[in-house]
Order: sequence, then structure tokens, then C-alpha cells
Amino acid sequence: MYDVITVGSATVDVFAKTHFSELIKIIDPKGETDLLAFPSGSKILIDELEFSTGGGGTNTAVALSRLGHKVAFLGKLGQGTNSDFIHKNLVKEKIDLLCAHGKGNAGYSIILDTLEHDRTIFTHKGINDDLKNKDIPYKKLKTKWFYFSAMMEESFRTLEKLAKFAQQNRIKIAFNPSTYLAEKGFNHLKQILGRTELLVLNKEEACLLAGKDSVENLLLKLRSFGPKIVAVTDGKNKLYVIDGGQIYVCLPPPVKIVDATGAGDAFAASFLSGLMRKNDIEFAIGLGITNAQSVVAHYGAKNILLTYKETIKAMGKLKIKVHKKKIEK
Repeated sequence: MYDVITVGSATVDVFAKTHFSELIKIIDPKGETDLLAFPSGSKILIDELEFSTGGGGTNTAVALSRLGHKVAFLGKLGQGTNSDFIHKNLVKEKIDLLCAHGKGNAGYSIILDTLEHDRTIFTHKGINDDLKNKDIPYKKLKTKWFYFSAMMEESFRTLEKLAKFAQQNRIKIAFNPSTYLAEKGFNHLKQILGRTELLVLNKEEACLLAGKDSVENLLLKLRSFGPKIVAVTDGKNKLYVIDGGQIYVCLPPPVKIVDATGAGDAFAASFLSGLMRKNDIEFAIGLGITNAQSVVAHYGAKNILLTYKETIKAMGKLKIKVHKKKIEK
């Protein structure tokens, strides 16, 4: 029996660090947008280059495994050296693979880390969007939780079928939809949201899914879609969680950001770990913030993901404060 089976994308991530760039601010009636600019026709020198596995499915699988849970990853891998690289790294992290293999390339992302550590990500989804229902080894899906990350096209339709399977087999679902799915709206996601126990998303995604509103109204609206617990993060700003008749608010301690890649996955996986271990929202928030801050303080999405013992030790030093507020009827 697994504690969690993560379902999502798997990629090879290439972290390319350069200081040869400029930020340009564009102002239009819709607001301000920062654009990353490079000199046209030039050759850009890369200061540092690092290869790692990435994708929401594998990032969360590694985080949960390092936190001491029995974890499997369910996704689709292609052929060739990139898929082999992903496979070897997940096995090294003590993660069981329930993957299908098909003809095609593994996902691939290039993360440009530039001035003040602003990042731009180029992503090739590859075979990640081709997880078919016939690829799923249903007899092996013995787990307490599913963790669903964003998947598109055929893979999304398979997620919907897995959500029904979860409901039929009393498996809880944690769901992190990302911008890709949130912008499609509630009607597109209702088959999954209606069966979700824990919904984790950032403020931008929350507004895309539920419309712009106060955070408290966003939480109430998102919970009306079906999830029992909703967590909304906002980078270095306050994060909010709604559960039962309580709203929990926490301002993360300040941290120097080196690279934000994978921070959302680290928070979501660690928050889920806290729920599984103690079924305590305040503890889950502390675990999530601590592991996310470890990630943003270092380069790469997985390199500094903490073990459970390391997280507890670091959490004690951070002195995270959570405030509770009763929901007014």
C-alpha cells in the first residue's frame, strides 16, 4: 500500500544561468508586464548549467519520498536517454515507477535564470500529454492518496477517469492544477474538483479559476467547487488555508530567493505530508513553508528538498506563526 501515488508530468530540466539580459516593462490598459530581453542576433554566454529531472509529478514524488512516505509515480515516459535519465533518478530517490512507455520524446524544459533571479521557462511537453486510460495499471493502484498535477489533452481525460476510480475506491485526491488548467475554468475541471480532498494553488491560479475577489471570498468559492481543504499561496506574501469553519493565515518568514523553480511543488507535497502525518493544518503549513523556503534558497527544483527530520529541525528555527480566523456566516 502506497501513501501517495503522484500523477503528472516528468521532464528533464536544464537550468541555464546568465547575466546577459535586461528586463523591459510594458504598460498597457491591462496592466504592467515585465519582459526578459536579450540582444538580437547575439551569442549569449551561460555562466552555469545544471541538469535535473522536473515536472509536477516527479517533483512532488521526490519531495514526498524524502519526507519518508512510500511513493509511486504514474506518468508516461518516452524512449531514449532523457527518459532513461528520469527513470534512474526516480529509482535513486526510492520511488516506484508505474509508468507507461511510448514512442516519442520525454518532456524537456529550459529554465533561464537571469538578473535578480527572474526566470523564464521554455517547456516541451513531449509524451507527457499522451497518458491513455489503457496505460494505467489499475490493479497496482493501492494507495491512500493520489496527487494530481497539471496534465493536458489525452492525459487530462485520463486524470478524470482516475478521479472516478479514486472515489470508487475511497482514495483521497490532492490536486494542484497550475495555470494551464486553472485558466480553463471550473466547468473544465469539475469532474476532478468535485472529488478532491485538498486543492493547492497560487493566487494567480485561484483568480483564474474563481474570478478576482478578496482572498476570503476566493477560498469560499473554491471550496464550493468541491474540495474540503483549499490552500492559496502568494509567493513571499501571506498564504491562506480554509478547512471547516476556520481560515488559517500565515506570512512566510523572509528568505533570500536564489531560484523559485519547484517551490510550489515543494509546498504542496510537504503540506500534504503534514496532513498525512498529523491531520493538523498548522503543522502542514509549517512543513510546507519550510521545505519551499529550502528550495528557493538554492539552485534547482529538487537538490535541497529536505528529509522529514531536516524539515522539523529547520521549522523550529523559522518560528512560523499561523493565525486562525472563524468564518463569519
